[in-house]
Amino acid sequence: MTTPLLNRFRVASRAPIRRYLSSSASGPKVTGPAANKTQGIGSGKGAPGTFIKDRGPVSWPSLFMVGLAAASCVAYYNIERERRLETAMGRVVSSESGGWSPNPEVMAPRKFELTKWGWFPKDDGFGASGKPAIGGPWSLIDLDGNLVTNVSFQGKWLLLYFGFARCPDICPSEMLKIGRVIDQLKETHPELASKIVPLFVSVDPARDSLSALKTYAQDFHPDFIFLTGSPTQVQQMAKKYRVYVSKAEETEDGDYLVDHSIVVYFHDDGGELSDCFTQSMRPKDIAEKIVERMSNAQQ
Repeated sequence: MTTPLLNRFRVASRAPIRRYLSSSASGPKVTGPAANKTQGIGSGKGAPGTFIKDRGPVSWPSLFMVGLAAASCVAYYNIERERRLETAMGRVVSSESGGWSPNPEVMAPRKFELTKWGWFPKDDGFGASGKPAIGGPWSLIDLDGNLVTNVSFQGKWLLLYFGFARCPDICPSEMLKIGRVIDQLKETHPELASKIVPLFVSVDPARDSLSALKTYAQDFHPDFIFLTGSPTQVQQMAKKYRVYVSKAEETEDGDYLVDHSIVVYFHDDGGELSDCFTQSMRPKDIAEKIVERMSNAQQ
């Protein structure tokens, strides 16, 4: 049973709660300048008296300007880098520098020339790979016992062949072929032929004595100069020319053959390798190559 006193207490306790909820739903009223700033938020209109929220320090135009500046810096760096590399390349590989090689022990220094596309290697007759590092200083003796070095033939073009006097077939064939080349050049280009000296270097110094080579030389072209030396001298020269030399097994009577490279090396009048002629080339082909190399050198 509810008494009048308890009812009055309930009504009085509910009144403050209704007033609080009513005031919270309606929110506090903002007047003055603050009211003007809050009007129109989110409307997207810039009407007077409205408030537009700040966007911060980063915007699309500022990002574009930063990207443009970065691209300009990178482009300038690349241009300056290419210019300095080209200048340095010119000092290293120009004709006046003597050439450049990535590995001097394998490839000879190659000279470059500046074209409208940049620095490119000069044509040296050895293709894109360039000229191999073949040759160098050497010293041997001739049939008269005189010391002969690479300097002894300065100003002459050399046809250099490695072989041995007891070779049964290949060496005589190559020697006769070189003789035919010399005779052909004397008929067609006597001035060029007068500058060429054919050399024969023995790879079997143990058996190719001076007397043995003198006898052997009688069967070949009289322009040939026969050279030999100590085993150490011959090995050093063969190594500089990358000539493969291997002694085969001896027979019961002590005779043996010597396996070796079959290449004719053609040197210019400055001692540099100009071309190489293999066993498969004909005398006519070799003569044409010699004329081409010597004619280009005179230009």
